[in-house]
Amino acid sequence: MSAPQPHDEEAKKREADAMRQRVLTMLLDTQARQRLMNIRMVKPELAAAVENYLFNAASSGRLNRVLSDDELKQILLSIQQPKKDFKFDRR
Repeated sequence: MSAPQPHDEEAKKREADAMRQRVLTMLLDTQARQRLMNIRMVKPELAAAVENYLFNAASSGRLNRVLSDDELKQILLSIQQPKKDFKFDRR
């Protein structure tokens, strides 16, 4: 048995990425997809969490329509970790 070739792994990764993009095209409208791409540039871990949430929701049947940008914003707010506020009491 031979070890997997690096170019085979790259091809599988590209194919998986293309499939994820096709699914996102079906799940999100144009503005929502653009927002997710912008988030991916700044916070890739948040974009991945949102994508995983969308894929899980779609595969379990909870998501059966195209989401708008406003709906994606609500998902982002629910997934995103709350920022910690620090108060300094100066006396």
